[in-house]
Amino acid sequence: MGPVIEQPRNARSRRTAQALLASARALLETHGFEAMTMAAVADQAGVTRRSVYLHFPSRVALLAALFEYVKDAEGFARSVAPVWDAPDAVTALHEWAAHIARFTPRILAVAQAVERVHRDDPDAAAHRALVTRARHADCRRLVTWLAEEGRLADQWTLDEATDMLLALSTLNIVETLLVDRRWSRRRFVEHLTALLHATFVTDRVD
Repeated sequence: MGPVIEQPRNARSRRTAQALLASARALLETHGFEAMTMAAVADQAGVTRRSVYLHFPSRVALLAALFEYVKDAEGFARSVAPVWDAPDAVTALHEWAAHIARFTPRILAVAQAVERVHRDDPDAAAHRALVTRARHADCRRLVTWLAEEGRLADQWTLDEATDMLLALSTLNIVETLLVDRRWSRRRFVEHLTALLHATFVTDRVD
């Protein structure tokens, strides 16, 4: 029998952290936000509570890491890439509609769990604020691109257009149309693209 090769501590630590994040996500999706305590995450992952705190010193820290974990697990970077790889801002805006339709359903269960309690749970509120800031930054980048190319409609300021694009990119619009009204993703993208174009784009090119 050959020598046992020990895995580096940092590799083991990364695996433990991933297991904890997977457990946190499972608890959120299955039992709701209230069930996602540090003790429950430890039990779900089969580790001690001390191990959870070694990796994530607070529930807020765990949730911040969960935000990145879910994005990576569901391919956020691949989904949003066509937006930023677009040849111009108008095309990018159209690709944004496709990204919303493609990515948001993948994180719907987690987002719904947070949304249900964010007004009463400070940790949920902090997580929701983190998600909103990230999406707001993407909306701002897209609106700024439109303005720089002279394609942002005259009635908009950058701040107001960013806020409106954010509002049109939220969980509610996806849940209402794709889930409640059972629209196909193709139909959703077609109509959201038309709405975003009509709302934000001027066809007058200086």
